[in-house]
Amino acid sequence: LIVTELVFNNQLTDRPPEEIAALLSCLVFQQRNCSEPELTPALDQGVKDIKGIAEKIGQTQVDCGLLQPVGEYVESFNFGLVEVVYEWARGMPFSDITKLTDVQEGIIVRTIQRLDESLRDVKDAARVIGDPVLYQKMDQASTIIKRDIVFAA
Repeated sequence: LIVTELVFNNQLTDRPPEEIAALLSCLVFQQRNCSEPELTPALDQGVKDIKGIAEKIGQTQVDCGLLQPVGEYVESFNFGLVEVVYEWARGMPFSDITKLTDVQEGIIVRTIQRLDESLRDVKDAARVIGDPVLYQKMDQASTIIKRDIVFAA
């Protein structure tokens, strides 16, 4: 639901591929206890936008009878690796991005690999709805994170 809202509200189309990859990492990163990321103003705004959409979805779910509280739904999106993924997408070496967080290296690798699957899914959705700009950005986002040790195997 959240990705659908992001796509149809053009929350992704106006952002560079590095920011898109970083922000969508909240969909696949599951660890709760990690250091707070240092975000650029654009990434911070993106996090606020996603949380705002999540609040609307959460409220709609409650209105329709779902028992999950709105705050719990919003908190299900974890932004702990946004800075790490952003710097990775910008070309920072893996040894340097591991210093940006206290998350274990294996979890970072797995998150970026799972993120690539999500980026490809959004790219396919962009093709289906006829949004060539979003399609190209999602393709670029997928390409820039697929490098080095993370995709060596």
